[in-house]
Amino acid sequence: MVAASTSAHPSPRKRHALELFAGLPSRYDRMGAILSFGQDPRWRRALVRAIAPRPGDRILDVATGTGLVAAALARAAPGCHLTGLDQSEAMLAVARRRHPDIDFVQGEAERLPFADEEFDAVTFTYLLRYVDDPAATMRELARVLRPGGRIGMVEFGVPDSRLLCALWRVHTRVGLPLLGRAVSRPWYEVGRFLGPSIEGFWAGHGDLVALWRGAGIGAVHVRRVSFGAGVVMWGARGGDGTA
Repeated sequence: MVAASTSAHPSPRKRHALELFAGLPSRYDRMGAILSFGQDPRWRRALVRAIAPRPGDRILDVATGTGLVAAALARAAPGCHLTGLDQSEAMLAVARRRHPDIDFVQGEAERLPFADEEFDAVTFTYLLRYVDDPAATMRELARVLRPGGRIGMVEFGVPDSRLLCALWRVHTRVGLPLLGRAVSRPWYEVGRFLGPSIEGFWAGHGDLVALWRGAGIGAVHVRRVSFGAGVVMWGARGGDGTA
């Protein structure tokens, strides 16, 4: 879920994101799994393993939505201190109800309401497609991360293989809208939006490793999952090298 601007005058991109997801919180988790053929939960679990949370860690989950990743991190490391941030108060209302032991804050990824170097780890899911300046957003995420702290993300990807890419386009251009329509008009709009959004993002930001390194993140790992339909990335602030 996105963590776009909550300012009084959001950009058209952010306003569209707010409107697109406004009516989805109650079914968000289940539909995310259905639309990805059960892969989205696997990708999130891979992110948690990559971050390797430890008891006592201070962890920020940006674009937390209904708190799926935040809750998984808390389960993986009892005693860590979780904060989830999202643009959508509707999403956060669901997150607070389901996970009362986690602190949830409404805010925007581009202007995080936290001090420099406040967290030991930062995670985010499906965020960079929804912000106006991904590079600036990465710098802001790195700002609140302590030196050596871990950062990781999950994002949709586009398969490299011509055959798989063709099948992916059929799924995203035809399958997703049909699945969404079977549920509700808002989910139909999401299904219709996702394919072009994902493909457009990667066409304009194909080298995310360079973008991360420009924000001061090193030791960057990229794992393409589900034949390239998902991407899990992680690294460390100030880490050296790229794996």
